[in-house]
Amino acid sequence: MKTQAELTHIAAQFQISGNILEIKPLGNGLINDTFQVITDGPDNYVLQRVNNAIFQDVDLLQSNIEAVTRHIRGKLEAAGESDIDRKVLRFVPVKGSGKTYWTDGQTYWRISVFIRNAFTYETVNPEYSYYAGKAFGHFEAMLADIPDRLGETIPDFHNMELRARQLREAVAADAAGRMADPAVKALVEEIQTYEEEMCKAERMYREGTLPKRICHCDTKVNNMLFDANGEILCVIDLDTVMPSFVFSDFGDFLRTAANTGAEDDKDLSRVGFNMEIFKAFAKGYLESASVFLTPVEKENLPYAALLFPYMQTVRFLADYINGDTYYKIQYPDGNCSALPWPNGTRWPPT
Repeated sequence: MKTQAELTHIAAQFQISGNILEIKPLGNGLINDTFQVITDGPDNYVLQRVNNAIFQDVDLLQSNIEAVTRHIRGKLEAAGESDIDRKVLRFVPVKGSGKTYWTDGQTYWRISVFIRNAFTYETVNPEYSYYAGKAFGHFEAMLADIPDRLGETIPDFHNMELRARQLREAVAADAAGRMADPAVKALVEEIQTYEEEMCKAERMYREGTLPKRICHCDTKVNNMLFDANGEILCVIDLDTVMPSFVFSDFGDFLRTAANTGAEDDKDLSRVGFNMEIFKAFAKGYLESASVFLTPVEKENLPYAALLFPYMQTVRFLADYINGDTYYKIQYPDGNCSALPWPNGTRWPPT
């Protein structure tokens, strides 16, 4: 953990206004370390350490974010919007270089202007799911004509063909000797029966029938800011904004928000799919995204809702077979306890 003096030194590398009075932790993010910088000037700021173990090309990351925020700002200005600085993030350049990140050679840091009187919500209900669908659909719509060529900040992040191949490789290697269990073997066979259908997005893309868009790729309800009146201000947490299929934003939200149980729930009777969340999110999303979506994209939105739970299932199972090397587990067989057993009973069978 950095000291107050060290954080002040880092923040002073950026073109901020006013004197720094205090720097304190902000939020509960799992990837980056985030702090609020309090000043005696007109603005306060958000200071973040970028996790370059995950985002290994920080220059590309910030280039993407700069292109996205610049394009959205231009759209808001052209539409005659007011209070624009509260409706799109603004990153602060480094003194001298003009880049929007600073590094000491080991860690990477950036600063954005803190949006005052803005709120996030953790609530997942039909009302906020509708807001989320509308906000993320509008976000994609504003970026549908972005002229900049963006890169993948996490290559193959939502590539189902890659995840299926990783499962096959895990099965072949059997690093932890778990394929000797007939239950595991049967589970792998059951999951692989759906592989061809679940990999159709990549096939349609190669055939030229499905486009890639600039998507958020982390569509959680708490990645939106609201004003005091409950109106949506902007979408935040732009690290994973990159080319993808619209299924990424549609399906990944529903994977978590519409799940009636925990991701690693031991009791499968609690796990289900909340159709009211699905309907609300789909309604909001289509209201704002229909302006650019193709018929193929619209027709396959239900597929997206199936794809992302399946993709995560494949990833959990591959990690289990590899010996639980990637995901942290809370109890033995945690990577497998919430997976569907072929005959519909809880895994592992008794």
